[in-house]
Amino acid sequence: MTSRERFLLALNHKEPDRIPIHDSPWGTTVARWHKEGLPPNVSPGQYFGYELTGFGGDTSFQLPTALIEETDEYTIVKDADGAIVKNWKHHTSTPEKRDFTIKDRKTWEEYKDRMKYNDSRVNFNAVDSCKRMREAGNFVTFSAAIGYDRTQGMVGSVNLLMAILDDPEWVKDMFRTNAELVIAIAEEMMAKEFEFDAAFLYDDNGYRNATLFSPAAYKEVLFPYHKMLFDFFKGKGLPTILHTCGCVNPFVPHYIEAGLTCLQPLEVKAGMDLIELKKNYGEHLAFMGGIDVRKMASDDPREIEEEIKTKIPFAKKGGGYIYHSDHSVPDNVSFPNYKRTMELVMEYGKY
Repeated sequence: MTSRERFLLALNHKEPDRIPIHDSPWGTTVARWHKEGLPPNVSPGQYFGYELTGFGGDTSFQLPTALIEETDEYTIVKDADGAIVKNWKHHTSTPEKRDFTIKDRKTWEEYKDRMKYNDSRVNFNAVDSCKRMREAGNFVTFSAAIGYDRTQGMVGSVNLLMAILDDPEWVKDMFRTNAELVIAIAEEMMAKEFEFDAAFLYDDNGYRNATLFSPAAYKEVLFPYHKMLFDFFKGKGLPTILHTCGCVNPFVPHYIEAGLTCLQPLEVKAGMDLIELKKNYGEHLAFMGGIDVRKMASDDPREIEEEIKTKIPFAKKGGGYIYHSDHSVPDNVSFPNYKRTMELVMEYGKY
């Protein structure tokens, strides 16, 4: 069975030969693994057989980028959205956004026209790679950041959260403009021979303790543009996977109403419980993730075995489950521990 067949069966709540697999190790994790047994010049995806490949386009303002400061430890740059960003060189973390060109409705209106589609937003030379992936049987997605997550990178989390309260019409205009650009990019790519099996959209809506804004605010300002995107891809025959970090339990019924196919990554430390989600919503939603990376890092191998043998056999019943860590794999997870994790996933993921 090909990866494409495996993923599509799972997303359609049918049982393939085994659960599909994918994951997201940090760059510093990969560097550690190369020192601990991962062969040189071999990626984790190649070694462990990850089955998903994504292609997308540039949804930025396409502003000129500039290096502002560089040391042995970090860089500070002005990115294509006009944000000032600090990033560490030798460890993985969320980039620190220090300032923004677009921070209110006035500057948004000044720069909004830069969010229109043009052909420079897509590397059309990648179509050959896309075709090779599909010929090899890989599950190929159209990938894009959307909604709240994409917009906070342009204007800042504090500015955006305050605007949800004080100026929701501006927020809706930003979300709508992003959705329209994502749709335009997808249409142009498909018109020029990119073929996709699904859409994989990224929109972090939660943090460790709760959603970032209320369900009422979600329904007012973000739901319409999630639905716009999910409807567009459904109209193209493509299921939609939504990546959203943190605790988003209160939003799950709204995601289902908007037409979502699959929710990812089900962050355990934020209170996302794969078994409870499967019990409550498994008839309507597929799930990808939910395997606690803290158990992968444990020196006691019984912890990750208990995690997998408890969750995967339940989540895979009737299809509707894809393996992934509960966010990404940090660099406190050793190569031997992760290798054992994947052995367990294969063992308990068979039908």
